[in-house]
Amino acid sequence: MIEYLALIILIIISLSIALCMIRVFKGPSTPDRVMALDTIAVNVLAFIAILSIYLGTEMFFDAVLVIAVIAFVGTVAISKYLMKGDIIE
Repeated sequence: MIEYLALIILIIISLSIALCMIRVFKGPSTPDRVMALDTIAVNVLAFIAILSIYLGTEMFFDAVLVIAVIAFVGTVAISKYLMKGDIIE
């Protein structure tokens, strides 16, 4: 039962990532594109976590943590660049 539910969730998350990719390419403004990229990062994290549950392994949880840290730092860097025009002062 959990396998079927995990598979349905994986399909829904994949659809969400595809819709966010449309927002990245056709976004009306740069902040909208940054938010779409951040949402894609969160969806990828969820996808990997659900895939790990679906496969019955705990190997991917370390990758989830690393991707979460990289996504957070990337979002902060892009936001700071958009606000000030410079990342490192």
